[in-house]
This record gives sequence, structure tokens and C-alpha cells, in this order.
Amino acid sequence: MKSSIFALVSGAFLLASGVSASDELLPLPEEVSAQSDALATASFLDWFTPWVKRTWQGSNYQCKCAPGDYCWPGEWKWQLLNLTVGGNLRVSIPPAASCYNTFQGPLGNLNTYDAAKCAEVTANFADEQYQINHPTAGLWTYFTNDTCRPTTNPSDSCTNGYYPVLYIQAKTIGHIQAGISFARDNNLRLIIRNTGHDFLGRSVGWGALVINTHSFQSISTSNKWNGPGGYSGSTITVGAGVRAKAALQHLHGLNPPKIMVTGECATVGVAGGLVQGGGHGPWTNREGFLADTALQFKVITADGWLRTANAAVNPDLFWALKGGGPASFGVIVEATYKTFTDLPSAAVSLDINTSHTSDINQIWEAIRIFHSYATHWVDNGLYVYYEIFGPMLHVQPFVGINKTQAELQTLIQPLFDDLNTLGVGFSTSNRTYSTFYDLYFDLFEIEAAGSSALTGGWSISKQDHAANATAIVDAFKTMTSSGAILVGHMWNAGGGLPQSQWSKSAVNPVFRNVVDKIISVVPIAGNAPLADKAEAQQRLTYVVDGALRAAAPRGAAYVNEADPFQPEWQTAFWGTNYPELLRLRRKWDPKGVFYAVSTPGTEAWTQIEEGTRLCKKI
Repeated sequence: MKSSIFALVSGAFLLASGVSASDELLPLPEEVSAQSDALATASFLDWFTPWVKRTWQGSNYQCKCAPGDYCWPGEWKWQLLNLTVGGNLRVSIPPAASCYNTFQGPLGNLNTYDAAKCAEVTANFADEQYQINHPTAGLWTYFTNDTCRPTTNPSDSCTNGYYPVLYIQAKTIGHIQAGISFARDNNLRLIIRNTGHDFLGRSVGWGALVINTHSFQSISTSNKWNGPGGYSGSTITVGAGVRAKAALQHLHGLNPPKIMVTGECATVGVAGGLVQGGGHGPWTNREGFLADTALQFKVITADGWLRTANAAVNPDLFWALKGGGPASFGVIVEATYKTFTDLPSAAVSLDINTSHTSDINQIWEAIRIFHSYATHWVDNGLYVYYEIFGPMLHVQPFVGINKTQAELQTLIQPLFDDLNTLGVGFSTSNRTYSTFYDLYFDLFEIEAAGSSALTGGWSISKQDHAANATAIVDAFKTMTSSGAILVGHMWNAGGGLPQSQWSKSAVNPVFRNVVDKIISVVPIAGNAPLADKAEAQQRLTYVVDGALRAAAPRGAAYVNEADPFQPEWQTAFWGTNYPELLRLRRKWDPKGVFYAVSTPGTEAWTQIEEGTRLCKKI
């Protein structure tokens, strides 16, 4: 395609397209019906649904259309799409392109150097909020191919790597509908992005069109839920782009202050991939997953229709959206959740490292003692967030919701007694807060963006913790000696939730009996040689995570924070729920419009040609 596409998508086509979010089945808005008819005509002309045939490593594939393919939409189609979405179609340019003289994009070259903007992106490349505000950035860069990072040499090469090609900065529901229909009818790879907060590269992808939903920032609350499902308490309703921080700030301002289940990190969006993966956090011990608190979604399905999904309307879709896999069943544009009265909370932090002892074996024994209390803590309602690397143990924090400092200290004291008996030094501190909200924003440490790594993980069941405690810590040793960092989250998603509610979301039933969910991180550059990347992936799957799976065979993997290339991922992620999720995926997205790696129905899909083209084996 000629580089004039840059001029096309940067033009200001001003077209209003308002949509009522309460409609059950909403076609494209009347205001854009003429443009939609034109797009439909274009679709009819391409009635054969073009596929690109490729052969890779001895196998035959049919692939989504990409720039340079005969089936890539012509300029007039993109112009019509841009008109339909109110001039909000843009070319995707990597965040740090301003540090380079030229961005060598798939649609042509652009002169991009800007010293002031380069200084800004260099200073903020590790800032999550800065990356979230960029419409197509991946917060962690491995799956972008680590292309076009900040540099002091403008003559370096800046290519698109695995960043998307174009994006729609959606402002209305109609814009999302138009983007879905355009991708479906032109057989394009489609990515839905609200914050880009994921470890597995779902927010980026070679040759893709992105629909960015970050503009959907509406928040409203109610003291009473009048909908189906048997709940009548307070609620919050959020748009697709709302982050946990904004939702929690809004709830904290109520009288009395309210809270909701959110992730450990405040930059995560609460109406997208978080809930579709389940959504765990410090309140999971008390109320289960975020998915367990969902009351209703407004969702656009692969056919382009806006639908309501709740316990009474489209209940199968409602169930699947609650933990059945991100980017699998539709685009959530609005979500309603239960809220809870916020509670006084207490916290304790703990550190054991080489400043306390030079005896590495003693540190590992301290880690073994620490981890031996996992079931004790979650059974008593505590949430524990910790990291192991070096080796060193960093716990920040132990969280006691609705507990005094004395009550929390009583539960942790046996650990301190054991550490004193061992003779290992440690550092600790404690604090008390009037609400969990205050604890959350004071103690949970801010994550950094811009780094590159492979991510895996596994969860430990109560049975395995009881039977294999020593073997589990031996697995930790294998993991760290193989270059991994461990991030642990001690919680139990069934402890505070009535068992009658467990099956009402699609998350793996194994999580109702888990005491620790671990993320394993293997640092590696996204632009490392292919052989090095293959070795790191093999090490993650079969050495790092393999050690933990062997020590805790009755565990499970959490789809948002695990290795998508692990063996038998279907069972690892969803257990006995997988067959029904596969059936529902085929019902709600029969053409495979949506894609996220290792989610229901993607068995035949893969990225061939060195991680670029998205294809199905034939």
C-alpha cells in the first residue's frame, strides 16, 4: 500500500455516532448507516473471505490478511472505515519512534525524530501509566520483538516489530462495532486493548488492527441492584477503559467508603481481560474472584451486535465472560460488579536477604519455613504477596482485612518464632489503616513497564501443600537457579465464597482449593536471537514451571499470568470447564474473529514465520 495511507488516517473526518448502551441488540448507529452500507458492499465484493495460504516448516496454513497480501483492504476501504469511526483510525507507531530519524513501518516510512518527545519517552518508558496512555503499546516489551526502544542514536533502525499496524481510538460503541465488522469481513487479525496490561502479548500482534477502548471511562454506583441473580446490594458500573485506581478512588469517596475486588496492581483495567481471566486480588479470600462479583456485562460479540449478558439474559455468554478467557467471547464495553463496605485493615512486611545472613542455605530454610504457613494464613483470611529471587525473600505485605494489628501479629508470630529459632535475621514492619483502600495505595509497590521477559506460573493446592511442602521449596530452588524470579500470591478463591456460588463463573474449579498462586518470570530480550528465545521458552516450560508442576500436580494455571505454551493448557487453565467453554466459543465466535493465545478454541491457531503471521493449520 502507498504511504498516502498516513495522510488518509491522520485526516479529521468528523462524524457523530451516538449509541444507547442499554439496547439489547444494537446494529451500527443510524448516523453511520450509509457508510456501513458501503462497507457491507465492500464485504460482499470479498464474499470469499480471503485467506493467505502459507507453508511453514513442512505444514500448510491459512492465515489472516496482512500488509502486502492481495487481500489486504484497499485504501478506499480504509477510508470508509475511517469515516465510519469518526476519523479515529490511526497508524500505529511504536512509543519510542520519536528517538529515531525514520520509522520503517509496514505501510511506508515516516520521519519521526523529535528530541523533546524522545526525552519524554526515555524518561517515562518504565512508567505504566505512560505506556497505558499510548494506544498500542505493550507494557512489557518481549512480545513486541523489543523493536524501537529508546535510543541516543537516531540513525538506529526503528521497525514495527510485532506492534500492530493500525488502530481505532474508539469513542463510541458504534466505533467498536465498525472495527469488529471490518476485521471480520476482511479477515484481519483483531486485537482489543484497554490498558495493555498483560504479560502474554495479547495487546500487540504483527499485522493487526487494534480497537483501543481506553476512552470508555464512565463510572457510576448504586446502593441497590435490581437486576437478576439474587443479589440486592450495592454496585459499581464501569466502562471498558476504567482502571482499578479510578474505580477504587470513586468508591472510596462514597459515604461509607466502598471497595471492590481488584487486582494487586492499580493500573489494571477492571472491565476487560482481568475479569475474563478471573481477576484475583487482596479481597479474593473474602469474596472470590472479580468474576464471582460480576452482575452484568454490555458486550459486543463477533457478529457486531451489542448484547446484555447477565444471569437472565444470555446466561451462557455471561458465564463464559466470567473467567472463560480474555478476548474470546466478545468485547466488554461496560461491566457491573458487587461492591462491599470497606474495612479497617492491618499489614506486616518482612525481608530476609544477604544483609541478614551470608548463609544461602539458611535463607532457603527460612523460605521453607515461611511457605509452610501458607494454608494457615489463607484459612485465617490473610492475603500474602511476596517475591523470591537471589535468593532473598521480600514480603510486602501480609494483609489482614478487618483485623487489628494485634490479631494479624498473632497469626504471623509463629513464623517469627521459627525464624528466631533458626537464628536467621530479618527485617519487619507493621501498620494499621482505617480502610483497605489506604493500605492498598500505601503498601502495594508500583510495577515498572518497559522490561522484557517470558512469564509462566502455577498454583499450589492445599493437598499438595500438605503433602509436598519440602518438594515445593526444592522446586523454588530449581526455578531460581534456572534464572527465574518468583512472585507469589497467597489466597484461596473458595474460602469466603459459598460453595453454591463456585460454579457460577467459568474459572478453573481447582482455584477454589488453592493456597498460593505463583508467577515465574524469566528475563530475556524480545530481540534476542531466535535460538536464545527458543531456549528460554523451553527452560520456562519444562524446567522452571516443570519443577513446580511436578511438586504440585493437583494445581492449576491462571490464564492471565502463566505460560501459554505449557502442555495441556486447556486443563491447566480451565479444568473440567473447558469442554463447555469450547462449545460456547464455537457458538459465539464461529469464525475466530477474536484471538488470544491459548484460549478456548484456539488449538489450531499459531503464529508462524518467526512469530508474525496468525494462521490455522490445514
